[in-house]
Amino acid sequence: MYAYLQGKFTYKSPAQVHVDVNGVGYEVNISLNTFSQIQNLEGGKLFTQLQVREDAHVIYGFFEKQEKDMFVMLTSVSGVGASTARMMLSSLKPEEVGLAIMQSNVKQLESVKGIGKKTAERLVLELKDKVGKYSTDANVSIHMGNSLETDALNALTALGISRTQAEQSIQKIIRAEPTVPILEDLIKKALKAI
Repeated sequence: MYAYLQGKFTYKSPAQVHVDVNGVGYEVNISLNTFSQIQNLEGGKLFTQLQVREDAHVIYGFFEKQEKDMFVMLTSVSGVGASTARMMLSSLKPEEVGLAIMQSNVKQLESVKGIGKKTAERLVLELKDKVGKYSTDANVSIHMGNSLETDALNALTALGISRTQAEQSIQKIIRAEPTVPILEDLIKKALKAI
């Protein structure tokens, strides 16, 4: 319903900010990640997500669209509510959450308060394919942007190669030869690079 709010920050705390938009004050729940980015700002734009509950309408705000997108994905998983998603995004950056999911790093997800082993496993199972475009690693881009790379990744994982190892190998080939035009060639070269 609300894509974003832009205005003055009249009150800020690590969990909440009041945004004055032309004289109307909105109470917006935020993550620690967002707070760290707005704490020295007088005002600005927050990407928002409205959660409608029986007893309240709650607005969640995010400094970056990537964080909002991750929040929406996390809350789409059964058993992960808005509070849990906000806790995850307060403990880890969106790209760290995405990377943990992509690499099936259940231990890292469990390190977040309120996330148990079953929830962490459910997050990995349900979101692994969705988070690729939000996750990056310092050395390896996890983003499988085009269908050629995605098809190659699917083929390698079908052959029993771990997803992380397959992604690293594909990215290595793409960096070395940016114009590998045929899927079969990319798969063969990626297999040799493993």
